[in-house]
Amino acid sequence: MMNRIAQRLGKLGGTATPSVLLFLLMFGIYAAHEPSALSSFGISNLVNNTVVLALAAAGLTIVILTGNLDLSGSGVIALGNVVVATTSTEILGSSGSLAAVLAIGILVGALNGFLVAYLRLQSLAVTIGSLIVCQGIALLVLPAPGGQVADAISDGVTGDLLGIPTAALILVAAALLWTVLKNTRRGIALYAVGADEAAARLSGIDTRSTKMFAFIAAGICYAVSGYVYSAEIGSGDPRVSDSFLLFMFASVAIGGTSLIGGLGGVIGTLFGAGILTVMQKMLFALGVAEFYTNIFNGLIMIAAIFFGQLTTLVSRFTRRKVA
Repeated sequence: MMNRIAQRLGKLGGTATPSVLLFLLMFGIYAAHEPSALSSFGISNLVNNTVVLALAAAGLTIVILTGNLDLSGSGVIALGNVVVATTSTEILGSSGSLAAVLAIGILVGALNGFLVAYLRLQSLAVTIGSLIVCQGIALLVLPAPGGQVADAISDGVTGDLLGIPTAALILVAAALLWTVLKNTRRGIALYAVGADEAAARLSGIDTRSTKMFAFIAAGICYAVSGYVYSAEIGSGDPRVSDSFLLFMFASVAIGGTSLIGGLGGVIGTLFGAGILTVMQKMLFALGVAEFYTNIFNGLIMIAAIFFGQLTTLVSRFTRRKVA
C-alpha cells in the first residue's frame, strides 16, 4: 500500500518548477536595472534577506502538507529573538542560546502537535493561542527593543565560509534535508495525510504521529529562523516578527503548495520566499516610491495566492491525465 502511495505522490515536487522560473524571471528584471545584483555582495545580500523568511515558511509548509495550519511561527521567531538577545552575550553564550531557542521551538511544536493530532482540536485555534502566548512571553523577557546578540553569532551567520555566504549554505542544507525527508516513509506520510487522511489511516499510516512530527519539525524551523534573524539584526525586539506571518503564507502559496494540504513542498517555498524578496528589491531598483510599498505588498499577496492555487490545479490536472 505504501508503495502505491509513493508512486502516486512521487511527482509532487514538480510543483516547484513554476516558482523557480518566476524567480529567475524576476531576478533577471532586477539585475537588468541593478548591475550590482550579480556581484558577490549583491548575491550575498539577497540570500541574507531571504533566509529568515525562507526557513520560517519551510516549517509552515510541512504543517500545511498535512492539511493543517500553523500561525505560531512568528511568535516562536519573536520569542527566540529576545532569548538570543538577552542570553547569548553572558548567561548562555552562543551555543547555549541556540539550544534554548531550539528547545522553545520543539516545545511549542510538540504542544501544537499534541493538541491537534491527539486531542483533535482545530489547528487554527490552537496555533493562534500559541502565537499569542509566545508573543506575550517575548514581551515579558524583553518589554522594549534592546539587548545584544553575541558577535560570534552575528559574524558566523552573516559571514561566509570558503567564500560562500553562510545564509546560502543554510538554504542549501534545508533543501537537501527536505529532499531526503520527502522520500522517506515519514515524508510520504505527510503527503498522504494531507491528500486523504482517512485513506492514509486505512493504509496503515499513523496519522497522529505524522501530524505531531510535522508540528515539531515546523517548530524547529521557526526556532532556527529566529536565531538567524537575531544574528542579522544584532539585537532583540519582541514585536519585530509581526509582519512575518502574511509573508510566510505568501511564500508557501507562491511556491506551489496547496493550502488545503497534500501537494507541494519545501523547495518551492524556498523559491517563493526568494520571489518576495526579489520583488521588493526590484520595486526599489525601478524607482517605485516607498509610499506605494504597502499597495504593492497587498497585490503581491493576492498574486501569490492566485499563482500558488493555479500551480496546484495544473499539477493535479497533469497527474490525472497521466493516471
